[in-house]
Amino acid sequence: MNDKRNQPSPVPGTSAAGGSRFDVLRERVSNGLPMPLWLQGAFELLQAAFFSAFLVVIPVVAVWFAGGILERPIEDMFKLSGQIWLLIHGVPLTLHLNGAESDPEPLAGVLSLIPLGLTLVPFFLAWRAGRRIARASYTDQLWQGIVGALGVYVLFGLFTGFAVQTEEASVSLGAAATIPLIAAGTGVIVGCHREAGSWGRLIGFDTAAWIARASQHSRWAGSYVWAVVRSGTLAYVMAFGLAAAVLAVNLGVHWLDISNVYQQLRPGLVGSAVLTIGQLGMMPNLALWTLSWITGGGIVLGNGSTLSTLETTVGPLPAVPFLGALPTGELTYAWCFMLLPVLAGIMAGWFFLRVGENHFDDWLSLKVRYRWLSLGVSTLALGLIVGSIAAAISLVGSWLSAGSLGIGRFTEVGPELWLTAAFLGAEVAVGTAIGYLLGPLLEHDPVLDG
Repeated sequence: MNDKRNQPSPVPGTSAAGGSRFDVLRERVSNGLPMPLWLQGAFELLQAAFFSAFLVVIPVVAVWFAGGILERPIEDMFKLSGQIWLLIHGVPLTLHLNGAESDPEPLAGVLSLIPLGLTLVPFFLAWRAGRRIARASYTDQLWQGIVGALGVYVLFGLFTGFAVQTEEASVSLGAAATIPLIAAGTGVIVGCHREAGSWGRLIGFDTAAWIARASQHSRWAGSYVWAVVRSGTLAYVMAFGLAAAVLAVNLGVHWLDISNVYQQLRPGLVGSAVLTIGQLGMMPNLALWTLSWITGGGIVLGNGSTLSTLETTVGPLPAVPFLGALPTGELTYAWCFMLLPVLAGIMAGWFFLRVGENHFDDWLSLKVRYRWLSLGVSTLALGLIVGSIAAAISLVGSWLSAGSLGIGRFTEVGPELWLTAAFLGAEVAVGTAIGYLLGPLLEHDPVLDG
């Protein structure tokens, strides 16, 4: 790992390449200021925290100046910005609202629906900070910068949670201090890995040497497991990509309906910009919801509203523009979309064939006399394992994209967690078996000239 602080110093008045003092200063700033690693890590991630908070404050205060939020002091806008900053980091907010005139009982609920697109902002800022931390340290020193970075993020989240408490919304200080570490910590570690070039250099552990000491049978088993894990991941990623493509086409088809909702709301220039930013932040959620829809598992949009390729029941929905693109009406052939995860499984099975690590089939062919039986059993096992891996990843994605709006009918919003995983796992399993068996028909050996 590069340690810029321990490189030979340039001649006074020039840089290492013969430049001016300004070039030297610029190079030092770009490579990180000389300071203890824990302090540099804290400084880098503190910048990310402040910048992400600044990006939240700007649109909220702009809406206030435009008159979109009436009869509230500017201090409340900063508290609202802090609450939004915590929410995009995954921290749930407890809402306390007054009831209607007919029912004066106060309403309480938990707002936990995370706009994943906005969560990418602190993630990438932390990723950049992680790269800069790794650039300034050796492998065995890297933990110091990471500990300093995460420590200051804990303090920033704790202070934010303490400062944004209001009568309408409150937050657990423990959650405010720890949950933001998920997005920021993941970003820092991924950034450090990107700069280090390998996980071995990042953690100081030589994986290749450890594998070399293992027995041949262990290496074969490990190669098989790793190939299966990659195939399952590929199946899920491709299914997600196909779902995102379906979402994009559907938004284009229903663009007129979305525009009509905008016109009915009349949010103004600033309000339209903020509303659009919020909807863009929800795009990853919508893509994951679309994946649940095409699998047949379905999504829930509050009590009484369930949408899937097999059944659609839609109740009253809020006036949010992107909801104008919901598939409604007679959907006779909607079940055909369930073939898309099967296609993802076919590609996963073909990929596994090309990797050439089916050591379970090799072992089974030695134990079972009939080739048709050994091939059938190994292919069935491959499909089940790959489908299970895709289903497990689906559980994580569906859980992240789901949540609650806290009040009223919308206490449950998002994919049907277990149904989506079950349907996706079964569809990917079938596709993987088909792709592995048909893969040889798509492979051609090069013709060698005599």
